[in-house]
Amino acid sequence: MEPVTFTARETPSTTFTPGVYGGSWLSPDAGHSTQAERVVAFARAQIGRPCVWGAVGPGSYDAPGLTQAAWKAAGVTLPRTTQAQWGAGVQVSLADVQVGDLVFFHDDLGHVGIWSGDGMMIHAPGPGAFIREESVFFAGQSAIKGAVRPA
Repeated sequence: MEPVTFTARETPSTTFTPGVYGGSWLSPDAGHSTQAERVVAFARAQIGRPCVWGAVGPGSYDAPGLTQAAWKAAGVTLPRTTQAQWGAGVQVSLADVQVGDLVFFHDDLGHVGIWSGDGMMIHAPGPGAFIREESVFFAGQSAIKGAVRPA
């Protein structure tokens, strides 16, 4: 597979090869100046890996497993479940969401992704799918419950 380069306004360029499962762990000082940049860089490095219920990496992830691992790469410990992650930081309005913030979906907080900027997020959509970056409105605007900035 050919490497793919994504460039986002708020983050540095990140190059990765989809489906390659080695060397993905980033140290907290891996050349990214902010925690949020480290979170998004880690998450982007996972794009193309399979989504597996209950998986916490490194070869596959579920939604909260991905967010937990990405924030761990930036030096922050998050709880394991989406519901617990909802309480692991400061809730922010969608108007104030920043790169790296967690975006939660559905009234039961059944899904979480990482805001990557410009209305996009990186997430593990569900079993049988692959980690990807897509619009936060993938499930419709009414599905968004809120956002949290991990502390």
